[in-house]
Amino acid sequence: MEYTSTRGQSKKLSFSEAVAEGLAPDGGLYVPDSLPDISGSLASWEGLPYADLCFEFMKIFADDIPEDDLRGIVRASYLKFDDGRIAPLSKLDDSLYMLELYHGPTLAFKDFALQLVGNLYEYFLSLSGGKINVLGATSGDTGSAAISGLLGKKNVNIFILYPEGGISPIQERQMTCTGASNVHPIAIRGTFDDAQAIVKQLFGDLKFKAEWNLSAVNSINLARILAQCVYYIYAWLNLPKGERADVRFVVPTGNFGNVFAGRLAGMAGLPVGGFRIATNRNDILWRLFNSGIYELSKVSPSYAPSMDIQVASNFERFLYYFLNRDTAGVREVMEAFKRDGKWVFKNFDPGIFSASRMSDGEIAEAICEVNKKYGVVVDPHTACAFKELPKEGTKVVLSTANAAKFPRLIEKTLGFTPRSPSLEALMDREIVKETFDADAGKIRSYIEEKGIR
Repeated sequence: MEYTSTRGQSKKLSFSEAVAEGLAPDGGLYVPDSLPDISGSLASWEGLPYADLCFEFMKIFADDIPEDDLRGIVRASYLKFDDGRIAPLSKLDDSLYMLELYHGPTLAFKDFALQLVGNLYEYFLSLSGGKINVLGATSGDTGSAAISGLLGKKNVNIFILYPEGGISPIQERQMTCTGASNVHPIAIRGTFDDAQAIVKQLFGDLKFKAEWNLSAVNSINLARILAQCVYYIYAWLNLPKGERADVRFVVPTGNFGNVFAGRLAGMAGLPVGGFRIATNRNDILWRLFNSGIYELSKVSPSYAPSMDIQVASNFERFLYYFLNRDTAGVREVMEAFKRDGKWVFKNFDPGIFSASRMSDGEIAEAICEVNKKYGVVVDPHTACAFKELPKEGTKVVLSTANAAKFPRLIEKTLGFTPRSPSLEALMDREIVKETFDADAGKIRSYIEEKGIR
């Protein structure tokens, strides 16, 4: 299978090439040149353990990796999860389920993709003998999950940018207390969008990118999206057969990667009735799907920091399919948005998407209400999913992180502190990080100082 850029001005690549490249040279994001139809395979995938299902799905897309090698890579990627089901599906109420995506090593849904990405990088480097510098930006969980996936791996250095003071203290400790020499956490005096803009600027410098062999772990990386498709399929297969006809996935999302993975699975043949995008007060996606206007506004820190975003990286992949793969149209929209911070869609039809948003006060109320009604403790991002749940169909809420990552808010709302041994072990470790202004030149110099080649 080949992969093409959403902007249509870069050559098509294999799976391995697209994963290593990260961002396309024309500034676009890689997508499959054509989508397979998995609908005929769903019956044969029934009952498969998670890792085996992931292998069956990924081998369709990673067809340039020998199957025995790919099977080993996939199985190794799910060994550190603390529940043998990997992504347990629990029933909360009639026609309401919750998919638990927080059983990985960093207790967040990003582990599903980034454990796999780390093992893919290790595999590629074992074949090539090369070295890479992985560069990414995080609004919370991506950074720690990426670091966990690449921790101590040979011939890999990882540089993760995050907004200073813009993530939870535990999320910061997960990145800055590893003690690993190949890990370089960088706090940026600014927002996540500032950090992400620096990453894209450095990837856009093709000479620098080639010289330092930069690769990406943000959800701009194709492998991340494909790996996340799998838990939608797994959830659907684990629903009672009588409840699969009209499934509505309710997805907390800021960068649009989490929900786009579900949409991609749907376009490839998974029966999906709809997607509800759950956002916080930084509601650019809610505004898009309710008004057809994609417009920047100021980032406002919230109880759900991983969604404190105004530029959704995977919006461009959505746009590519929304415009029926019109790459010239994608370039027009993205260039206008970069220039003006706004694009108005004419006669916008959200299709199977809908959206909700929550204020901080509503998040706190939802955490209390969900605990009282269903007896579970949810993190603030998952709490956003419980605003205006769809009335029809089977609802599956994606629970994106362990509540123990947000102890202050849970203590404030429920009166007790959730515990996690792996997180508590971080409290006595030294924080090691660098802090810079939001200046691409300074980050470039730091990579030149600490990178490998």
